[in-house]
Amino acid sequence: MSKIRVNENEISVINLNGEDYISLTDMANAKDSASRAADIIKNWLRNRFSLEFLGTWEQINNQDFKVVEFDHFKSQAGLPSFVLSVSEWIEKTNAVGIIVKKGKYGGTYAHKDIAFLIWKTLMHCS
Repeated sequence: MSKIRVNENEISVINLNGEDYISLTDMANAKDSASRAADIIKNWLRNRFSLEFLGTWEQINNQDFKVVEFDHFKSQAGLPSFVLSVSEWIEKTNAVGIIVKKGKYGGTYAHKDIAFLIWKTLMHCS
Protein backbone atom coordinates (compact mmCIF):
# COMPACT_ATOMS: atom_id res chain seq x y z
CA MET A 1 0.00 0.00 0.00
CA SER A 2 1.16 3.49 -0.78
CA LYS A 3 -0.19 6.98 -0.25
CA ILE A 4 -0.73 9.99 -2.46
CA ARG A 5 -1.23 13.55 -1.35
CA VAL A 6 -4.19 15.45 -2.78
CA ASN A 7 -4.97 18.98 -1.57
CA GLU A 8 -3.02 18.31 1.65
CA ASN A 9 -4.93 15.06 2.27
CA GLU A 10 -3.24 11.67 2.47
CA ILE A 11 -5.09 9.08 0.34
CA SER A 12 -4.27 5.35 0.40
CA VAL A 13 -3.61 3.48 -2.83
CA ILE A 14 -3.46 -0.28 -3.22
CA ASN A 15 -2.41 -2.27 -6.25
CA LEU A 16 -4.54 -5.26 -7.31
CA ASN A 17 -3.58 -7.29 -10.35
CA GLY A 18 -1.45 -4.43 -11.68
CA GLU A 19 -4.21 -1.81 -11.28
CA ASP A 20 -4.30 1.05 -8.77
CA TYR A 21 -7.32 1.32 -6.49
CA ILE A 22 -7.69 4.54 -4.49
CA SER A 23 -9.37 4.77 -1.10
CA LEU A 24 -12.82 6.33 -1.38
CA THR A 25 -12.96 6.21 2.41
CA ASP A 26 -9.91 8.49 2.67
CA MET A 27 -11.36 10.79 0.02
CA ALA A 28 -14.68 11.05 1.86
CA ASN A 29 -12.84 11.64 5.15
CA ALA A 30 -11.01 14.52 3.49
CA LYS A 31 -14.37 16.01 2.55
CA ASP A 32 -16.09 15.46 5.91
CA SER A 33 -15.61 13.69 9.24
CA ALA A 34 -14.64 10.03 9.38
CA SER A 35 -18.01 9.06 10.82
CA ARG A 36 -19.74 10.23 7.63
CA ALA A 37 -17.46 8.57 5.07
CA ALA A 38 -19.73 5.56 4.52
CA ASP A 39 -22.77 7.83 4.11
CA ILE A 40 -20.96 10.04 1.61
CA ILE A 41 -19.97 7.03 -0.50
CA LYS A 42 -23.46 5.48 -0.27
CA ASN A 43 -25.10 8.78 -1.28
CA TRP A 44 -22.75 9.13 -4.25
CA LEU A 45 -23.70 5.61 -5.35
CA ARG A 46 -27.44 6.44 -5.20
CA ASN A 47 -27.03 9.14 -7.83
CA ARG A 48 -28.21 8.14 -11.33
CA PHE A 49 -25.20 9.71 -13.08
CA SER A 50 -22.81 7.88 -10.75
CA LEU A 51 -24.52 4.54 -11.27
CA GLU A 52 -24.58 4.98 -15.05
CA PHE A 53 -20.87 5.82 -15.02
CA LEU A 54 -20.07 2.75 -12.91
CA GLY A 55 -22.19 0.50 -15.12
CA THR A 56 -20.54 1.80 -18.28
CA TRP A 57 -17.07 1.37 -16.78
CA GLU A 58 -17.92 -2.20 -15.74
CA GLN A 59 -19.33 -3.09 -19.17
CA ILE A 60 -16.10 -1.91 -20.79
CA ASN A 61 -13.68 -3.43 -18.28
CA ASN A 62 -15.43 -6.47 -16.78
CA GLN A 63 -16.63 -9.32 -18.98
CA ASP A 64 -18.39 -10.93 -15.97
CA PHE A 65 -20.47 -7.86 -15.13
CA LYS A 66 -24.18 -8.68 -14.69
CA VAL A 67 -25.90 -6.15 -16.94
CA VAL A 68 -29.43 -7.30 -16.07
CA GLU A 69 -28.84 -6.54 -12.38
CA PHE A 70 -27.29 -3.21 -13.33
CA ASP A 71 -30.39 -2.30 -15.38
CA HIS A 72 -32.55 -2.98 -12.33
CA PHE A 73 -30.46 -0.62 -10.17
CA LYS A 74 -30.32 1.99 -12.93
CA SER A 75 -34.11 2.07 -13.20
CA GLN A 76 -34.35 2.85 -9.48
CA ALA A 77 -31.41 5.28 -9.17
CA GLY A 78 -32.33 8.76 -8.05
CA LEU A 79 -35.64 7.76 -6.47
CA PRO A 80 -36.03 8.86 -2.84
CA SER A 81 -36.54 5.25 -1.73
CA PHE A 82 -33.46 3.92 -3.57
CA VAL A 83 -30.64 2.75 -1.29
CA LEU A 84 -27.61 0.80 -2.47
CA SER A 85 -24.51 -0.17 -0.53
CA VAL A 86 -21.16 -0.78 -2.17
CA SER A 87 -21.22 -4.39 -0.95
CA GLU A 88 -24.65 -4.95 -2.49
CA TRP A 89 -23.50 -3.38 -5.79
CA ILE A 90 -20.49 -5.72 -5.89
CA GLU A 91 -22.43 -8.81 -4.88
CA LYS A 92 -25.40 -8.36 -7.24
CA THR A 93 -23.53 -7.13 -10.34
CA ASN A 94 -20.17 -8.88 -9.94
CA ALA A 95 -18.53 -5.44 -10.15
CA VAL A 96 -14.74 -5.12 -9.95
CA GLY A 97 -14.30 -1.34 -10.23
CA ILE A 98 -15.13 -0.76 -6.57
CA ILE A 99 -13.99 -3.06 -3.78
CA VAL A 100 -14.42 -3.27 -0.02
CA LYS A 101 -11.43 -4.34 2.05
CA LYS A 102 -11.70 -5.53 5.64
CA GLY A 103 -9.06 -5.31 8.36
CA LYS A 104 -5.83 -3.34 8.22
CA TYR A 105 -6.01 -0.70 5.48
CA GLY A 106 -9.71 -1.52 5.20
CA GLY A 107 -12.28 0.65 3.54
CA THR A 108 -13.86 1.20 0.16
CA TYR A 109 -11.51 1.50 -2.80
CA ALA A 110 -12.20 2.33 -6.45
CA HIS A 111 -10.21 1.79 -9.61
CA LYS A 112 -8.30 4.98 -10.38
CA ASP A 113 -10.59 5.78 -13.35
CA ILE A 114 -13.59 5.77 -11.02
CA ALA A 115 -11.86 7.36 -8.03
CA PHE A 116 -10.77 10.46 -9.97
CA LEU A 117 -14.36 11.12 -11.03
CA ILE A 118 -15.56 10.66 -7.46
CA TRP A 119 -12.88 13.03 -6.13
CA LYS A 120 -13.92 15.68 -8.62
CA THR A 121 -17.58 15.20 -7.67
CA LEU A 122 -16.90 15.32 -3.94
CA MET A 123 -14.79 18.45 -4.15
CA HIS A 124 -17.46 20.32 -6.09
CA CYS A 125 -20.32 19.38 -3.75
CA SER A 126 -21.16 21.46 -0.74
